[in-house]
Order: sequence, then structure tokens, then C-alpha cells
Amino acid sequence: MKLTFSLGLFLMLLWLLLSGHFNILFISFGIVSVLFVLLMARRMELIDHESHPITMAAQLLWFWLVLAKKIFTANIDVTLRILGVKPINPQLIKIPLEQSSDLTKAIYANAITLTPGSASLHIEDGYLYVHTISEEGAQALLEGEIAKLIPLDKNNQAGENQ
Repeated sequence: MKLTFSLGLFLMLLWLLLSGHFNILFISFGIVSVLFVLLMARRMELIDHESHPITMAAQLLWFWLVLAKKIFTANIDVTLRILGVKPINPQLIKIPLEQSSDLTKAIYANAITLTPGSASLHIEDGYLYVHTISEEGAQALLEGEIAKLIPLDKNNQAGENQ
């Protein structure tokens, strides 16, 4: 029920931001639409702790800020490599995954791919395979710089399929 309420609140705020109309008629349409979507999602059993990770919301803001900084600095690094100031030394590495749920694994893999100069390739047997443009980037990933940023999914720390 808590997830349904938080999802409804999020959808209503999204409705208000996207519509830009704050009169009674549009707010009423928004409430009816959100209630309909929530009803249908509940009936189809689509609302769970991974579809709307409200438990991770507080940590996500910090994660996005630090990730944005890493993306910015990685852009500069890749630009310097393209211009020939720094050498390009491609690496294919295998990183052990410490994340327990599918959601946190996906967040981690996507964070790596969003950072210029690296791309997540494959997850298999508790390892993530990553291609990087430099040895320094590979070393930073092996040291777990991005892994430490990943918010913990408190609803699913014991395993993937509960």
C-alpha cells in the first residue's frame, strides 16, 4: 500500500508538471487518470519494490550528483585521449558484483555505461564484463569507485528472487 501511495503521489506530481495547468478541471482529470493507472497496475500485479524503489529515494540524489561529476570528468578524459594528449589503451575487465538484486546490478551497469570511456557488456555468474578506453579507467572500476555509490535496495538485500 505504501508503494502504491508513493507511486500515486509521484504520478500526480508528474501530471501537474507536464500539464502546466493548475485549475480544478485539470487537477480532477489528473486524479482520475492516476487512480485509473494505479488500479490497473495493481490488478496486473506490476507494482513491487523494484518498479518503484521508494526505499532508495534518499540515496539516489547523492548518487546522481556524484555520477554527474564522474560523467563530466570522464568527458574531459575522453576528449584528451581523442586529441592525443593521453594514450588510448583499451581494456576488457571482469568486475565481481557485490550488488544483490537485479535492480542494483542494473543501476551499476548503467552507471558504468553512462560514464564516457566505458561500457558494460555482460553480466554472468556474479561478474560484470566492462570495456574501458584506458587502463586508468579500468583500475578505477576495479577499485570500486562507482560501486560504492550504488544505493542499497533495502527490500531485496538477501537475494535476487525473493
